[in-house]
Amino acid sequence: MIYFDRIEVVNFLVPNAVYDIVKNYTADYDKALIFNKIHHELNQFCSVHTLQEVYIELFDQIDENLKLALQQDLTSMAPGLVIQAVRVTKPNIPEAIRRNYELMESEKTKLLIAAQKQKVVEKEAETERKKALIEAEKVAQVAEITYGQKVMEKETEKKISEIEDAAFLAREKAKADAECYTAMKIAEANKLKLTPEYLQLMKYKAIASNSKIYFGKDIPNMFMDSAGSVSKQFEGLADKLSFDLEDEPLETATKEN
Repeated sequence: MIYFDRIEVVNFLVPNAVYDIVKNYTADYDKALIFNKIHHELNQFCSVHTLQEVYIELFDQIDENLKLALQQDLTSMAPGLVIQAVRVTKPNIPEAIRRNYELMESEKTKLLIAAQKQKVVEKEAETERKKALIEAEKVAQVAEITYGQKVMEKETEKKISEIEDAAFLAREKAKADAECYTAMKIAEANKLKLTPEYLQLMKYKAIASNSKIYFGKDIPNMFMDSAGSVSKQFEGLADKLSFDLEDEPLETATKEN
């Protein structure tokens, strides 16, 4: 069994309905229309709900439910009687059951506190995770920028090396072309020089620069094609110098400085 120590009902009468209500229900209209009815509605509410619902889960709804039920009946039975508010105290239940409910409420409170702490811990962990994620993203972005800079530096070095190689190749090619052109021009000049007169002149220069001169009949054949003419020239030179052609060859050596 449960008991409600106190039930308060605040009501008022519309002035133009006072006569009819007092005439029909006497001056104690509130006892007939409200107090008897409130006990019936409260018993009806408790009969369709469990002790857990009445004492804890739906207790905050009892006042409003009673007010609506009373006003609905009064609107049809006594128009002009208005229910302003209904207040019901916490019901009294057996001591053992009350202690159990208090213990249950205490455990529920502890559970709620633990749940809130868990939510706080989870929120902090989520915050730390987001911070770590942001930090990791920042590090990754810095690494990406650094990597891009290094790639650009390598590409720049590669382009510079390619330009230097191309310039070196161009210089070497120009040098080779110049040397080839010079050689070709020298060859063409030599080809133009190689006339019989030029060859004859070079022959005389070679003879004149020779450090050994032979006099006599056995002068070596120095040139295959013109050995006879050279011998005659040297024989004439020997006659002019009055040397005996039958003497042994006289070898004169020029001393090199």
